[in-house]
Amino acid sequence: MFALFRLNYHNQFYSAYADTELLNQAKRLWLEALGHFSSEQILLGAKRVIETSDYLPTLNRMMQCCEEYHHPQGLPSPRQAYLEACNAPSPKARFSWSHPLVYHAGLETGWYRLANEAEASSYPVFLEHYRRLSRDLARGEQLALPDPADDSREKPPLSREESRQHLAELKASLKLDA
Repeated sequence: MFALFRLNYHNQFYSAYADTELLNQAKRLWLEALGHFSSEQILLGAKRVIETSDYLPTLNRMMQCCEEYHHPQGLPSPRQAYLEACNAPSPKARFSWSHPLVYHAGLETGWYRLANEAEASSYPVFLEHYRRLSRDLARGEQLALPDPADDSREKPPLSREESRQHLAELKASLKLDA
């Protein structure tokens, strides 16, 4: 990958990595961040960067390009997973998920956040969880979907009266009744 970058971004490469020590530090950092991708995915990602950018990529851009080719075990792309998590109906445990990782990334991001916040705010959080869980999956960790019969993780919405009571208790605890 670094050899491809050196050939394609010659002057930029030598400006960014002026000495061997700096280059070695960068290689260690990139290895740690890209370690869960196969060498083929990294090579395809590097070629994608070269095809689409006139500038030496950042590590984040390289990760994005590698993820385009990272679909082990039927894993959707981060963007497809985000859209699936945002559009999944409740109860989430009963939805037919494309992969358990999508459910867990959505759960860790927060269903309320996914349903109510702008994509500019919620997608980066989802992406962070998705990437971490993808790395865990690549290391052999197992992710299971919840038992659809067990809805204990998801609470039904409060009734109007319960909501009013809860709001009144919250106001009282914060001493907002004046």
